[in-house]
Amino acid sequence: MAYLPIILAGIFLSVAINSLLKRIGIPTVIGYIATGIAISAVFGLHHDHNNELSEIAEFGIVFLMFTIGLEFSFRQLVAMRKEVMVFGSLQLGLSALVFGSVAYFFGMEQEGAIITGLALGLSSTAIVLKTLNENDDIQTPYGRKSVGILIFQDLAVIPILLMITIFSSNNNDIFMMLQKIAIDAVIVGIIIYLVGKYIIDWLLQWVTRTDSSEIFLGTVLFLVIGSAELAHLFGFTYSLGAFLAGMMIAETHYKYQIEAELAPFRDLLLGLFFATVGMQINLNIVADNIGLILLVTLVVMAAKFGIILLFMQFFTRPRVALKTALALSQVGEFALAVFSLAQSNLLIDNEQSQILLSAVVISMIFSVFILARVRDIADLFTPEPEPEVSKLESTGFKDHIIVCGFGPLGRKVAAELKCQGVSYVILEHNIHRMESGRKMGEPIFFANAANKDVLKQFDVSKASAVIVAVDHIRHLRLICEALVQVAPNANIVVKLRSEDEREMIGDLKIDHILIQSREMARLLVIEAMRCQLKIQKRG
Repeated sequence: MAYLPIILAGIFLSVAINSLLKRIGIPTVIGYIATGIAISAVFGLHHDHNNELSEIAEFGIVFLMFTIGLEFSFRQLVAMRKEVMVFGSLQLGLSALVFGSVAYFFGMEQEGAIITGLALGLSSTAIVLKTLNENDDIQTPYGRKSVGILIFQDLAVIPILLMITIFSSNNNDIFMMLQKIAIDAVIVGIIIYLVGKYIIDWLLQWVTRTDSSEIFLGTVLFLVIGSAELAHLFGFTYSLGAFLAGMMIAETHYKYQIEAELAPFRDLLLGLFFATVGMQINLNIVADNIGLILLVTLVVMAAKFGIILLFMQFFTRPRVALKTALALSQVGEFALAVFSLAQSNLLIDNEQSQILLSAVVISMIFSVFILARVRDIADLFTPEPEPEVSKLESTGFKDHIIVCGFGPLGRKVAAELKCQGVSYVILEHNIHRMESGRKMGEPIFFANAANKDVLKQFDVSKASAVIVAVDHIRHLRLICEALVQVAPNANIVVKLRSEDEREMIGDLKIDHILIQSREMARLLVIEAMRCQLKIQKRG
């Protein structure tokens, strides 16, 4: 029980720090990192518990990689091949070339400079994906490009770690080493493929019949940790095995049930991971080199931003390129593992390692604030694309209905309005959904419904009703706020998932609110009453 005081202190500090930070609008990621820094400083983990610290950090990365693997399948990887292979290789290749050259120029050995360049080219999958998901930006143009580049970086981590092994090996026969690695990779791939194809479905089906969520979750954890251990036995990282396990389970019929079971644990596990990031910081070295560390941090982030912005200009709109560059300008969590391994293999010295580790963590802290304001920063340099608006009078619309959003709910609303013969117009700010609607022949326009000028141009005050078909509560509130300001008497219709969400927009005084659970209960009772009437008539 020697670690119980550390666990208790960690829980107390994370709750206390995050409670304070949330009140002033600072993301919890910062709180977890601060908790890790405080725990390592108070209990002296840097000096006495390096092995335990590494194991905790690896455990966090294992579960992080599993959740990443669970988010996309092999088919999705193929569908995003341009974002992954083209944008990803350009970003990492150019960044590694620039940073590696600078490191070599300032006296680092060739092998260490190569590893340093590649590590600094990595971005934070955990921070970027978490923020994109919270802001519902995964399917936006800049979101898809950011995710594609991050996927390539995650796949590139394994070769980078293998390069460290090769550079530090006394074995001069590199060909034999690469051959062994290739054979081991094939063996691991075949084993995991066969297990995924012939055993996983059967095993999960058998476990599901027990009707026990604990047994089901335990089975999933066994698969994750077992895959991680299998990869490690063949000389690969634990995280690679966990990543493959996630992709393997993503292909099964149980993916969504597994996501539901893991939902309560996901943020906690990410919190543990970010706490281990904070534990990597040695405050003594930071205090002695604070000026150099801040300089390295700012130079690296500015260089990464410039590199991504430069080549993305050739493939996409300036605003998308800018937001992608801002999102990926930090150095990622896997750089921590790379620098630690490089230092233990004597490719870089301890002081260089600590300076780089500190710069990585500080860049991650800076990026949290950048990502929270990425849209506002982009507005300063590249204004929002002009929405496609037309004079509604010229189209013959009168007493029309405006539908905000063309996601799953918006599509169903539009189909029902079309069946009723009602005139309607759709506003959609996602370019892919807008193009999809155009192909379907819908009266859809690329426009941001949360923009008051857009609402005025669509003459929202004269519409018979406005249906806000948006699921994300933050976006829904922004749209409703704009509607209330532009047209206080507009008939706004919204669908909410719970009474809690109703409280979040209660101050807007919207009259037409449908609560999903309540409406479903009402419809179920109506259907049951109809069944009862049929039985009475037959009687």
